[in-house]
Amino acid sequence: MSIRIIRTGNDPVLRQVAKPVPVINKGIEKLLDDMAETMYHADGVGLAAVQIGVMKRIAVVDVGEGLVELVNPNIIEKEGIQTGTEGCLSLPGLRGDVTRAQRIKVRATNRQGDSVEYVAMDLFARAIQHEIDHLDGILFIDYLQPSEIIHEQEQEFRS
Repeated sequence: MSIRIIRTGNDPVLRQVAKPVPVINKGIEKLLDDMAETMYHADGVGLAAVQIGVMKRIAVVDVGEGLVELVNPNIIEKEGIQTGTEGCLSLPGLRGDVTRAQRIKVRATNRQGDSVEYVAMDLFARAIQHEIDHLDGILFIDYLQPSEIIHEQEQEFRS
């Protein structure tokens, strides 16, 4: 396993749309391992392959309930709304309140090549939606007006 470099700021790779993974192989398994190690090392709760410069539809998420690996994830149901503060490993120092679905059902492939479905709520749902957005070249700040983006230095000053 290796810790990968997380792309940040205006890196154009963050705006690209990832391509589907046609087959799970040893390279994809290693990528999943590297992504998990990178996410944990950075104290994140999710990481999309795009964030490490790999244009594949892969994300990993762990909101404290164990690692979830998602290859070619697709949200097939959405219900309710929730608004909560988000940050991003690719946008260090920025935060903002984003409105997303409260409950989702996501279908993906796991590392064994099997189709899996997860029903996710609250933070788990938020994290999956955030990571799938990355796979589509969308950042959480795209949901906000410039005045709604909180810079951590400003937050510390206000406290």
